[in-house]
Amino acid sequence: MQLADIAKVVRSKNAGPRTLTFDLIFENAEDFERVRSSAQKLHSEIARRYGRSENEITVIAYPPANAIKVSMRRTVMAGDPGDRDVYGAQQHAQLLDIEL
Repeated sequence: MQLADIAKVVRSKNAGPRTLTFDLIFENAEDFERVRSSAQKLHSEIARRYGRSENEITVIAYPPANAIKVSMRRTVMAGDPGDRDVYGAQQHAQLLDIEL
């Protein structure tokens, strides 16, 4: 099953001008726990897809909201020359087909 099949929301956005964050929100605790139990695989796969080392990626599970937050530093500060997505809102697509 792919992340897009199990997550209710997969989105990206800036968390300040230097940090990109992804929100993974699940319909229920069962779906959340299914992904949470694969946290190491998720962490590794995100690092690989974004060309980062695992220690550059932070993954935080938040059970009360059935959500997982993933954060990493942006390669270019928001709004600087070379920034292709000033809001960070189009960066989540690489996550959608992660197999869980």
